[in-house]
Amino acid sequence: MSARRLGLPRRAVSQILLTQLAIAAGVAVLATGLFLTPLGAQLDDQAMRRALAIAQSAAADPSLAADLLDSGPDGDGPVQSAAERIRSATGAEYVVVVDLRGIRRSHPDPSRIGLPVSTDPGDALAGREVMEIDDGTLGRSARGKVPLLAADGEIVGAVSVGIAYDSVRERLLGAIPGLLAYAGGALAAGALAAYLLSRRIQRQTRDLAFSDIAGLLSEREAMLHSIREGVIALDRHGRIRLVNDEAARLLGLDPAASGTVAGRALDEVLGAGRTTDVLAGRIDGRDLLTVQGPRVLVANRMPTDDGGAVATLRDRTELEHLGRELDSTRGLIDALRAQDHEHANRLHTLLGLLELDLYEEAVEFVTEVVGVHRSTAEQVTEKVRDPLLAALLVGKTTVAAERGVPLRLAPSTLLPDRVVDPGGLVTITGNLVDNALDAAAGSTAPLVEVELRAEGRAAILMVRDSGPGVPAERREEIFTEGWSTKQPTAHRERGLGLALVRRLAERQGGTVRAGESADGGAEFSVVLPEALR
Repeated sequence: MSARRLGLPRRAVSQILLTQLAIAAGVAVLATGLFLTPLGAQLDDQAMRRALAIAQSAAADPSLAADLLDSGPDGDGPVQSAAERIRSATGAEYVVVVDLRGIRRSHPDPSRIGLPVSTDPGDALAGREVMEIDDGTLGRSARGKVPLLAADGEIVGAVSVGIAYDSVRERLLGAIPGLLAYAGGALAAGALAAYLLSRRIQRQTRDLAFSDIAGLLSEREAMLHSIREGVIALDRHGRIRLVNDEAARLLGLDPAASGTVAGRALDEVLGAGRTTDVLAGRIDGRDLLTVQGPRVLVANRMPTDDGGAVATLRDRTELEHLGRELDSTRGLIDALRAQDHEHANRLHTLLGLLELDLYEEAVEFVTEVVGVHRSTAEQVTEKVRDPLLAALLVGKTTVAAERGVPLRLAPSTLLPDRVVDPGGLVTITGNLVDNALDAAAGSTAPLVEVELRAEGRAAILMVRDSGPGVPAERREEIFTEGWSTKQPTAHRERGLGLALVRRLAERQGGTVRAGESADGGAEFSVVLPEALR
């Protein structure tokens, strides 16, 4: 049944305040009742013990037993006088002395002296002390009865002392106002605390109704698990609060990870690496690139008011692939442009020779040009039998020649046509050669050397350049996503080439290392242990 049908306020903060006030009032009433119940029993016990103590004091007076034996029932006798004196001194309702027959020898009402008592004195006359609350001729009272002993220790009667029960009740009722005052104070403090807490909840819930909060939660769940962008929420201690389905897919987690990783540390779930550092906020920036498994991701992180953060992830793998295909296309265009420029110069030379009637020189020139091109292609295909790799190296040779950087194959190069993943090896080789050409272009004696050879089923790739080299302390850092010394291009950012080279090599169980070449430049070595059939 809804709060509206129950007559409750619709706002969540009002419902919480009323609930807390009801709980505080209930606790105060319950505490008061629990306190009063044992208090009544305690007051009864105290009244009975007081009556018993007065009776014991009276019976301890040896003159009382002697007067009982020496005199008869008399309203003005010594027993009555002693009993009234004790009653006046102690404030008891009555002090009654009876003989062995149960005949009163004293009573607040002298007319009752000489009459049997209204309650059975048998226990006291038998030598037992009695405490009880009972009704008698003077009404309900708390009583204490003790035997009265003579000088020789023989029981000669009994002393019964009563305290009016109304006085016990008055003490109990007198304690109630103070108790209620304390309970009221506690209730007021609880109400104030409830009000302050409700105000805080009002600020945190933005004064929404429970139905609105439930609707927002439902909408959030539907939105988070339907959008095609990864969302991961962290608390102030770096523990995961939420992972939506897309984030689990992009990070390579189990599809049901949102329920299994909640409450666990980010480093524990993803392990060490750039992705973890970006999501944890240890690396600042917008649209940060990172590689997780085979995917290239763009991450953004936004702190929350409670010290946590929400990070979003976008899959840029396809875009990165398109960008690299565009780079390859541009490289091919550069190679074609270089060849076109070279062919145009040669055609102009040939035309000049023909116009000058230097036919023999023209024939020699054409023969030489064709032989150079054929020699270059033949040298590459003889040493690199895989057609994709051979075509890549022939194209890169032309581009390198236009840039004034000789590109040559090492004498030990020999790779059979048994490559398992030619596309992956082409990507690795192309990235390393491009980087080597960029590094060697500004050197004094530019040179790039490529070595490709087989050792059993393993493929070994070495790319050396005459550039400035890589400092020893940065030879691991250069494989980090986002690290680059180049300016970003228009269609994609830099800093992923070497990172992807390492990822591709590691996917095949291989390794990539950076070192120093013989002439001081950089040397990159790639070992792919299962690259050949």
